[in-house]
Amino acid sequence: MADAAADRAWLYAGRVGRPHGLDGSFLVAEPNAVLLRATDTVKLVDGERAIERLAGHDTRLILRLAGCSDRGAVEALRGQTLLVARGYAPELEPDEWWAEDLEGLTVGDGKRTVGTVKRLLALPSCEVLEVERSEGGEPLLVPLISDAVRTVDLEQKRIDIDLQFLGEE
Repeated sequence: MADAAADRAWLYAGRVGRPHGLDGSFLVAEPNAVLLRATDTVKLVDGERAIERLAGHDTRLILRLAGCSDRGAVEALRGQTLLVARGYAPELEPDEWWAEDLEGLTVGDGKRTVGTVKRLLALPSCEVLEVERSEGGEPLLVPLISDAVRTVDLEQKRIDIDLQFLGEE
């Protein structure tokens, strides 16, 4: 259980992408610009590293990390996850959640359990919960809109959805 708690202390901020230039800079794949702009360090597999350069715009961020001084160093890190300490994260608005907080929550319609949140997906129209069904079968995709999601209770670790709205009943 301690490992799960430690994992929750970090938030996903993107992945090391392809090199950008010759100085060790790289494009961030799947960037969370809000998190990366709020901190001066990120965590990789080998530990924390200082951000030496942050450039570009929110959908095309460019980073250079301490200890990463050329294209070869970037290639060695390519694909690694960039994590930001939760303490640097800005406060969220009501009805906003970090994906890490939703993953693993039980999903149900009233008293009926449907499954467990596997992950949060960002689709062009909205974010959706990918729910692994308790009974097996294809995952259920639940859009994060008020018609589909009645409540999210992080303390109770439960999300109440409307299966009828989703065409499941």
